[in-house]
Parts: sequence; structure tokens; C-alpha cells
Amino acid sequence: MSLSKSVLPILLGTIVAAAQPANFQHVVVIFQENRTPDNLFQGLCTGPFGSADSCSTTPSASQYNIQTSNWLDKTSPTGITQPALVPLANKYDLSHAHSAFVAQCDHDPTGGACRMDGSAGVTCSGKCMTKPQYRYVDNSARAVTPYLELATQYGWANYMFQTNQGPSFPAHQFIFGGTSAPSAADDAAGVFASENMTGSGVAGTGSTAGCIAPAGTTVKLITPTGENREMYPCFEHTTMPDVLPADVTWRYYAPSAGSIWTAPNAIQHICQSTGPGGQCAGPDWTGNVDLKPANVLSDIAACNLRSITWVIPTGANSDHAKGNDGGGPSWVASIVNAIGNSTACDDNTGYWQNTAIVIAWDDWGGWYDHERPSFLGQPEGDYQYGFRVPMIFVSAYTPAGYINNVRHDFGSILRFVEHNFGIREGALNFADSRATSDLSGFYDFTLAPRKFQTVKAPKDAAFFLHDKRKATDPDDDGDAR
Repeated sequence: MSLSKSVLPILLGTIVAAAQPANFQHVVVIFQENRTPDNLFQGLCTGPFGSADSCSTTPSASQYNIQTSNWLDKTSPTGITQPALVPLANKYDLSHAHSAFVAQCDHDPTGGACRMDGSAGVTCSGKCMTKPQYRYVDNSARAVTPYLELATQYGWANYMFQTNQGPSFPAHQFIFGGTSAPSAADDAAGVFASENMTGSGVAGTGSTAGCIAPAGTTVKLITPTGENREMYPCFEHTTMPDVLPADVTWRYYAPSAGSIWTAPNAIQHICQSTGPGGQCAGPDWTGNVDLKPANVLSDIAACNLRSITWVIPTGANSDHAKGNDGGGPSWVASIVNAIGNSTACDDNTGYWQNTAIVIAWDDWGGWYDHERPSFLGQPEGDYQYGFRVPMIFVSAYTPAGYINNVRHDFGSILRFVEHNFGIREGALNFADSRATSDLSGFYDFTLAPRKFQTVKAPKDAAFFLHDKRKATDPDDDGDAR
């Protein structure tokens, strides 16, 4: 029986619609280090990535919210300063402790917002330049071109803010479990771990954080009443893996077991520590934490990508000031390319059409950014939110050049994971509950999947898989400021 020309398009349309996915089978969260949009993504405003009107501080739907001049500086006679260049692999590091947030925010009690003009009191270590905060990454040698290509070819968030007002340890707790509070009761009371580790157990050890930190290690807590209490950095509350359905798997890639960037080590029921200075020995830890980041590339090639994956880089590839060697853009591109060019996995459909990749940076790193964060109400508002950080959303269902103007935070990423895997949004009752967005604007399953185009980068997956250098943590100086 032949079909009329009027019936055939209807049937074909039905077949196409039925083939569209209802969700992503895989979500990959790549967590880089310590940058702001103004610092790292100035290249969106020039050259092949943009024109004179491609950036604005009051962006339209098609403009990047990047400021390229007249950065606020209360130490300047004019109240502003002009930014200067700095290499991606620069030789100094700025404080990104909570005290640095307070200084750079320069809170206006009258208006209740940050003035965003603070530089005095923010310390700098290493070979510091003049006004070291007021610099943006030099892309004349195409140092960050892979990032710029990803931002322009997929989805860019104009308003992604770190959920916390401090450095890496609390940031990684938020991206993994929605809070840096020691317990659910502490989260509800607005009590959060606010800094990295200090104490007698920190110096000269390889395990400085979490439930395997040496005795004498402490982390500062911030509270609504302002006192700075301290405690051993071993917490107990639910995390994202705890609310996943039974058939949803997870893996966390990080360079070492005891670092501040390996978030599961601070959750007692996951780590199940043998004691201070010991090892994590729990089945969730041994089955799901991989201490070689490049293994994510091996697992993709072997069709062993988990449902939800967190990827933490080595120091060389982290983008962390003073500690990186410029490998971060290639590192991120290698993971995207491995997924995009996958063809044999998931019943020979490959990973590209069923995977979402979220690329975000854990904190602002002490660099300037012009965009003012909003603050939550009490009690959480004393530590939420922090400064703006970059975020790129990559998928086959994300239109090229998509720019999103919704305000997001790390809780938005958790809400996206929950929504994607059929979990009630806000199920953790932490940052995922307080967030007001779930990244749903970054993809559209009614669209036909885009064909993947390899992201060009100086280093490829083979380089990272065969890299014989000793893997250091994302910041090998301890990031203790």
C-alpha cells in the first residue's frame, strides 16, 4: 500500500516526535577553578567571537554581560580603573577567603548590596602585578579559545553566581551536596563551613580535609550571630547521590583522597573514615570516587560513563591562578570532544545525543567582576550568595550562541540534576531548595539534535591520558587564604 503525500509528512513527524528524548541519560559537571566572567571571558567581546556590540552590562538576549573597561576601584582617585592583561598561567594568586569576599564586595548597608569597588585588604602572593585584581586573561596566543568556542557554540549563563562567599572547600561541598553546613539542622540555622582548613593537622600532610584529615585540623564556621566557631571537617547530611533513584549511577573524579576539592571525603556516611589521618573505606567511596581525573576519558572511551559525574581537574589543568600551566581549556575540550565524538556507547547511539555537560568555576578567585550578587534572606543570607562565576551548558539540544539571562547558582545545577532524573526539585532541602532556576532554558528536546563539531584545542585526550607528571591538587599551595 502506498501512502499519499499528505499523509506521509504527518507519519514522519509522529516518528520524529516519538524519538525525541524525555531527559538526558548522562550529566557531566566539570568544575574548574577560580575565575570570573570579566576576568576569563573578555574574548567574547572581540575578534571572531564578537563585535563591538556583543557585550553589555545591561545585556539583551543576544549580548554577553562582560565589562571591558571602567572597573570600580575605591582606591583610585577617580573611583575607577582600566583593566590590564594577565596570562592564564600567571605567577600570582589572590586571596579568595571569605574575608576577601567581604573586602571586594564592600557592602553598602544603606542599599543592601555590594558596591563592587573593594580592593584594599585583598592579599596577593607570588609575583604580583600592579592592581592584581583588575586584570583579564590575555587571549592573544589563543590561550582560552576553546572556552570561547564552547561559550559561543552552546549555552552561556550571564548570571551564574557561586552559592557561597568563600573559597574551594565550601564551594565543592555546595556543588556535591547543596550545602557546606555540618548537618541539616546547621543548614537551616545558617551555620556554614566558610573557609578552607586550618589548624595543626594541615601543614606538611597530604590529607588536609574531610573525615580523614589529621587530628588538629579545623574549618571555620560562619553563623548568623557572627562568631567564628571551628570544628573538625567531617559532616553528616544528605548529598545528591543519596537522593538518586536506584538505577542512576554516579562517579566523582579528583586528584587525591584528602584534598579540599574532593567533596565526598567530608561526608561521613560516604567516606566511612578509618579515623583522623586515615582513609575513606566506605562502599560508596570505593565504588564511586576515582582518584585519577583522566580516567573520565578512559571511561567515556570504554562506554562506562556514569549517570551523573563530577570532574575535578589537576592543578596544571585547573585554571587556578599561579598553579596552572594553561592546560585547562584543552582539558575541558578533551572531555567534551570525547563525549561528542562517541559513537559506540549506549546501544551504538553514542553519548552525544543523551548527555548534558555543565562547565562551571568553583569561585571567583579574587578577580574583579562588575556584577553584584543578590543575597538570600536570613539566616542563609549571611553566606549566600557569592560573586559571579562563568558557566557553559553543552548539549545536542542547546542552540548555538544561546545566552541565558536568568540568575543561577550552584543550587540551580542540583535542581537540573533532580529534574533530569525524576527527583523532586529541592529534595535535598539545601541550596537546591533555595535556588529559583533549574537550567531548563539551556536545552529544548523538541529540537533535532545538533551534529557535534570537534572543539579545537592544543592538547587532546591522548595527552592527558599519557601525562606522566605527578597529579597535583587544583591548587597545590593549599588554597588556605
